[in-house]
Amino acid sequence: DSSVELDISADYPLGTRRPDLVTTPAGRRLDELTLDALRAGDIDGDDLRATPRTLRLQAAVAQAAGRPALAANLERAAELALVPADVLLEIYTALRPRRSSARSLEHWAERLETEYEAPLTAAFVREALVVYGERGLLSLSDEPAPAV
Repeated sequence: DSSVELDISADYPLGTRRPDLVTTPAGRRLDELTLDALRAGDIDGDDLRATPRTLRLQAAVAQAAGRPALAANLERAAELALVPADVLLEIYTALRPRRSSARSLEHWAERLETEYEAPLTAAFVREALVVYGERGLLSLSDEPAPAV
């Protein structure tokens, strides 16, 4: 989030030093996420998910700390945070070696860009497509990847 000023030496870890910046998808604060609240049914698993905003803030911390690979992973995670779990599992399955053709992986990349507004992850899938092609790891069939 470009509107938030972060000082990695003072603000990291965000959950401890800047809990005001970390909320759940439903907008709950970290101090509301307790075992008692879970037992009472006041929160559920969805309340424990990271939000795209929090992941982007963590990516900014990683980038500022000189960890660009971690920052890139967190940026992709931010894109995927709102993608339904069943779709994530389909993508994971499609990315396993010899599970998908070039055409199928390109289809996933296009869906990531258009349906889920995830251009960084789409680029990652296209990069995998190229590497899989070079290493002979693409399926020769255009059938969808089998379910796990």
